[in-house]
Amino acid sequence: MVTRTDIADSLEGAFGSGPLTRRQIISAADLRGASGELLAALGRLPEGTYSHLRDLWKHLGDVPRSV
Repeated sequence: MVTRTDIADSLEGAFGSGPLTRRQIISAADLRGASGELLAALGRLPEGTYSHLRDLWKHLGDVPRSV
């Protein structure tokens, strides 16, 4: 099970240089060794640009905060 904490950990510092596209978010998580399950969850994000980690949550409402 993937949690919001897992996603936040896998994207730590990723938004430091500014907004990211869906593809960049997935790539950043992949470079940090994210699991296939976590990458699949991020793959459900709609195309677009995201300014902050918190912008992801409205699209990943089914992902629990923690276990």
